[in-house]
Amino acid sequence: MNTAAHTTDYTAAPRGWFSRTEAWLDERGKGAWIAAMVVSFILFWPVGLALLAYMIWSKRMFSKSCAHRSARTPQAWQDRHMSHRHGFSTSGNTAFDAYKAETLRRLMSEQEAFEAFLERLRAAKDKSEFDQFMDERAEAAQTARDEAYDIEDESDEIDDVEVLDEPKRAKKK
Repeated sequence: MNTAAHTTDYTAAPRGWFSRTEAWLDERGKGAWIAAMVVSFILFWPVGLALLAYMIWSKRMFSKSCAHRSARTPQAWQDRHMSHRHGFSTSGNTAFDAYKAETLRRLMSEQEAFEAFLERLRAAKDKSEFDQFMDERAEAAQTARDEAYDIEDESDEIDDVEVLDEPKRAKKK
């Protein structure tokens, strides 16, 4: 029976500053987390309180050690990150885990492609709405211009009309 080697490469999600800090503190153990919390309380107490809540919520406060959570290899971090992120853990069967990782990678790339499609669709819709607005604006300006010229033309026609308020005067010969 052949089993596929478990190789996953999640390059789609770069590690942010929070993930890097969390990994750095995990490598140093529970003492580093407690020291970071104490320093946070000293510098700015809401950050210390948030760090304490995070430690309790993530069960870092009451576990034996934080170091067992992180492996030294980035591949293991990526596997752990993906499994926690999507609620999956390894099954122990490397062939299934490889299939699952490939399926997740394919679904993530399809999701990114779909989000890019939606972004292009939104951009096209925005462009069509903007073009329609500009056409309506140009049409309104043209209508206003035409009405202004019509009023000027009507003023010439008024000169040709006899004014009724003035009495007719006989022309002298």
